Amino acid sequence: MLKLTYRLLEKLPKNEEFSLKQQLRRAAVSVGSNIAEGSGRKSVAERKRFYEISRSSVIEIDSQIEAALALGFIKEEDCIEINSVIMEEFKMLTKMIEG
Repeated sequence: MLKLTYRLLEKLPKNEEFSLKQQLRRAAVSVGSNIAEGSGRKSVAERKRFYEISRSSVIEIDSQIEAALALGFIKEEDCIEINSVIMEEFKMLTKMIEG
């Protein structure tokens, strides 16, 4: 997801550097970081909490992509691949949380 998000960032206008671009960057990095941090935790409850944070970042990315679409910064075809990855990561994280 990180690479796909960064590719999408290149399509956003320069004036979004400190708003939408920055939010997308942070959320994309947060997904992997929280999975890694959660996997290092001893208790199941702690692991699940970090996986929940990661899943929330996936939802945040989805929301920000929808905003970029609504504002006309990107097109539907720009999002096909990342939307598929968003769905898969959401499902994977949900299984990790419920497991």
